[in-house]
Amino acid sequence: MASGSVADQEGQVMLLGFWFSPFVKRVEWALKFKGIEYDYVEEDLTNKSTLLLTSNPIHKKVPVLIHNGNPIAESLVIIEYIDETWKQNPILPQDPYERAMARFWANIIEQKVREPAREALFSQGEQQEKKVKELKEGMEVVEGEAKAKLNDKTLFFGGGNGVGYVDIVLGWTCNWMETIEEVGGFKVLDPKSQPQFHKWMANFREVPFIKPTLEPKEKLVEFFRMVRQDRLGLVANK
Repeated sequence: MASGSVADQEGQVMLLGFWFSPFVKRVEWALKFKGIEYDYVEEDLTNKSTLLLTSNPIHKKVPVLIHNGNPIAESLVIIEYIDETWKQNPILPQDPYERAMARFWANIIEQKVREPAREALFSQGEQQEKKVKELKEGMEVVEGEAKAKLNDKTLFFGGGNGVGYVDIVLGWTCNWMETIEEVGGFKVLDPKSQPQFHKWMANFREVPFIKPTLEPKEKLVEFFRMVRQDRLGLVANK
């Protein structure tokens, strides 16, 4: 059982995941931030379990959080469920406007950073160049928000509460972005043009409940190379 410092008082919590998934990591981080005890079940995505297929019959993907027998899918939905169910250590801001802005920036990260990064990894030639350009533009937007919100006293987007919703949503970049760059053969991260983002990234990696969960880069590179080759092979055979 994975555990935080607070015993679960509202029934059994189970997380269905896969080790390399940044979406699963988001949910892990939210549970650890809250101090919630949970059982982790590693899925074989080439031979999905009956539990996964019945818990998420539409997408058939991880992560799935099962609480008191009730399954919840999609990482951002799960994080909000966790935050609403366990009130300690709020993840989303309490102020309605700030909460709306956190959701807005989470959507920006998904649309302008994560999605073009995924598409750049699994493409080549002109299509990859187009997606890398989109990704660089997305990173400029994130850097602008980091400059506006972060400083030597405010290290995270969660503000006075420390790590918050936007940090958890953006956290995958700390481990996966460099891997995507190496495997995809392009460069997006730049400390000179993204100084505030790189400071945030360095601070996030050192958060006590985050640091032990980050996978070794070599392990991620090996896995992503295999996945990229498979995806490009499928495209070539169409």
